[in-house]
Amino acid sequence: MDFSSIINFEGFSSLVPLVSGAIIAGTVLGVLAGLIGPMIHARDLAFAVHGTSELSFAGASVALFLGVSVTTGAVAGSLVAAVVLGLLGVRAKDRNASIGIMLPFGMGIGVLFLSLYKGRSSNKFGLLTGQIVAVDSTRLTTLCLVAALVALALAVVWRPLFFASVDPAVAKARGIPMRTLSIIFMVLLGLTTAMAIQLVGALLVLSLLITPTAAAARVTARPSALCLLSIVFAVISAVGGILLSLGPGLPISPYVTTISFVIYLVCLPIGAWRRRQGWSRRV
Repeated sequence: MDFSSIINFEGFSSLVPLVSGAIIAGTVLGVLAGLIGPMIHARDLAFAVHGTSELSFAGASVALFLGVSVTTGAVAGSLVAAVVLGLLGVRAKDRNASIGIMLPFGMGIGVLFLSLYKGRSSNKFGLLTGQIVAVDSTRLTTLCLVAALVALALAVVWRPLFFASVDPAVAKARGIPMRTLSIIFMVLLGLTTAMAIQLVGALLVLSLLITPTAAAARVTARPSALCLLSIVFAVISAVGGILLSLGPGLPISPYVTTISFVIYLVCLPIGAWRRRQGWSRRV
């Protein structure tokens, strides 16, 4: 097997300046994913990310077919999923059932409109696997604005949201508006997912929103360290995926997913060693 077709740094220095916008977008999205990832982890919403991404994919597919902004369609689809899950998904059982219903529906609608679309096949493929290397100034501006909005909103609701996530019974007894917080967070998650599918596509969005935080959770339990490590791991995965894909000219999503998975594998033994050390100290 010729590995140069997968890993190739020929002409690398000349290619990097051509994707400076994509690298900025990958960095911003990595920070955004790292910020929201710990809350996804705390609220056990990995399945919700997948369901939201399918509705975002459906919205983007419809927009592509109609000839309007794909970003707008992706955001619209994500927001529909977010509101539905926020309203119906206060209890985990109800939430998972809602996601299980919406997920195949969103994928079916997306596949339908991609099949009806008669334009370039690369546009179809990009919705599934990402196409951030072709990011333009408009998409980059939109991504930065959405990232700033999500980061600001998370800063405002972080403490009550985290409290409601780790101890919902006590939080409800103290009068914290559980349903309102659920809807707010799901909207923020929907916006983040809509931006993420433009990097890694609808099929592999979990690699950016879930895996970095899962890796960080293996080596630390402190919320601040978990958030910082999630950001670092997500940025490495996103930017590293972009850089590694340049030489071969392949979609970036396999590289992003591989890097994030390798980070997770490295964190597994580190976490096991830390737990053994902690146990030995207690004994």
